[in-house]
Amino acid sequence: MILTSVIILTGILTVVCTSVSADTVAHGKPNLMIVGADSDENTLERDNRISRRVLDTLANELFIEGFNLFDNTALIRATYPKTRTRRSDAELLDIARGLTKPPIDILVAVSVYASAKETNCTMKIRARLTGRVIKVQNGRRLGNFEIESPETWTAPVDCYQDCLLETVANKSKMLARDAGTILVKMLNSVPEDRSTPPIRQSGNLPNEYALVFKGFTPEDIMNIEEYLVVFSGYKHYRTVYSGIRSHEFWYESYIESARLDRNLKKMLTHLNLFGRVTFSSNEYIITKSTAPK
Repeated sequence: MILTSVIILTGILTVVCTSVSADTVAHGKPNLMIVGADSDENTLERDNRISRRVLDTLANELFIEGFNLFDNTALIRATYPKTRTRRSDAELLDIARGLTKPPIDILVAVSVYASAKETNCTMKIRARLTGRVIKVQNGRRLGNFEIESPETWTAPVDCYQDCLLETVANKSKMLARDAGTILVKMLNSVPEDRSTPPIRQSGNLPNEYALVFKGFTPEDIMNIEEYLVVFSGYKHYRTVYSGIRSHEFWYESYIESARLDRNLKKMLTHLNLFGRVTFSSNEYIITKSTAPK
């Protein structure tokens, strides 16, 4: 008797192919996000135990190497249904484009195909992990990769359901580690913006802030930007939104929120601008007000 079972895992990692162009990220390293892509009915849903284990392993490999990795569950839970599954690539890109705190640069769809076939003395397991790398801003395909398991993978002959899922999950972690190694090499090929040299402090991760300016003119913002890059601890920033009276930046710095709060208030004083600075979570809202008479 031969039992054939196909288990397909999907996930989305954030990586860059070796052919990625220099315009991928405007400032510093790209922001990466790992999500589950399970639009194909043959794939395992993103909240399955195997999917979670593979994605966690991939995320850990990238985190150890110091990449800007963000958890998709934490970012999208306030806007999109948590229980929603079977999302298409187009929907995943729309979700990623809608995130501004932080802005996401790269999305990589990873699918793992696994099958188990029972023989007289054992159960053969096969697995294959493939990925496609997508630039969030314009949907451009940046590259892809594929990893296949060796033919020596086996499970106990009487291993079914939970046993089989656990066995496949544990062995698929090996593929995930290999994929992580490949992704690290790909990401290291992405050039960082060196227009303003960042301050590097060994063993210290930068803090990330959203700076929202309301009511300021474009001329005000030009003057403000000159201050943002000379604040102590500055690493880099990028423009998330720019309008006539509204501007938003994603700002990374090694200083704590209290010191950045003081810097922003001193900046307004030096520029002879009047405004109110409020802070919540990782977001500053700086609102311009009329100068007192």
